[in-house]
Amino acid sequence: MSASHADKTTAKKSQTSKIALIAIAFLLAALWLFRAHLQFDWPMLARQLRQVSLLYVFLAVAITYSGLLLRAVRWSVLLAPMRKVSARELISAQFIGFTLIALLGRITDFARPWLIARRTHTAFATQLAVYSIERTFDLGAAAILFSLALLFAPRNMPHHEAFARAGIVSLAVTLVLTVFALLLRFAGDRISALASRLLRPLSPRLAESATEHILGFREGLRSISSLREFLTALALSLVMWTGIAAVYWCSAHAFPASPPLAAFSVSATMLLLASAMGGSLLQLPVLGWFTQIAVLAATLHGFFAVPLEPATACATVMLFATTLSIAPAGIILARIEGIALRDAARSSSTAASH
Repeated sequence: MSASHADKTTAKKSQTSKIALIAIAFLLAALWLFRAHLQFDWPMLARQLRQVSLLYVFLAVAITYSGLLLRAVRWSVLLAPMRKVSARELISAQFIGFTLIALLGRITDFARPWLIARRTHTAFATQLAVYSIERTFDLGAAAILFSLALLFAPRNMPHHEAFARAGIVSLAVTLVLTVFALLLRFAGDRISALASRLLRPLSPRLAESATEHILGFREGLRSISSLREFLTALALSLVMWTGIAAVYWCSAHAFPASPPLAAFSVSATMLLLASAMGGSLLQLPVLGWFTQIAVLAATLHGFFAVPLEPATACATVMLFATTLSIAPAGIILARIEGIALRDAARSSSTAASH
């Protein structure tokens, strides 16, 4: 290992530790404020969880599992121009990868491309290119659904005007990102050179990193070689994100004893999904579970007047249905394939840092 690589690894670990300490400090402060200023009825929370509709929970988990199967199909479509791989070969990597994210946090996000590269005997850089375009389709599909749902939100919905404006802004941002992606697809070399010239006076390291990311993103975009592949990937993405929204909708309707949750609308679900996406950006091991619950519960309580106890219970079910329910299948598949989760996380992180 070179000295420069060792320095980068040490700096990365130091930065991760700082982020973890900041997150813990914020969590402790939030818990103190929560205890000091809010009256929380813990027995009511327990009652809410006991009264949950298991049918809706099972349906939510089934949709989550179906979404991971569709992710394998989409990855196969995006990888096809470079290597023909059946979706069946990619299923275990999806479950194991998302299990790592659930247990160890977002720092293991590159585990899926690493696992697929290992499984298919392809270069890790190739799978990173597919990963980059996969995330672009995720962002685009979520933005399209979010924009349309909020744009046509019912007028009796709380904060209707603010949500409608948010829908318009989100749709505009989606169009801008689409144009930017097309520019990268056809003029990535010139854009990376321009970014390097502009950033190099500020920081040579930043300029180099920006150039690498732009070129890598362009390679990911080049994996789509036909209109048919683009439309197929987009359709799969829209179906997947419709399913993710359905998981949140089912989780809310799993609480028939709480009128605001039992009547939860599609537009409200999309707003909640947007909040969940924001809350998952800083997902640390175990601690991230509580931050996600806190973000979802705060959204339900603040925007939709759901009492705090049902809101917290609902947020817990949402976390389970979208994230934690994947872990049993992922752990079983990892054992079948002889993969140690911590080793996979460490190896993928090392490969990504090169």
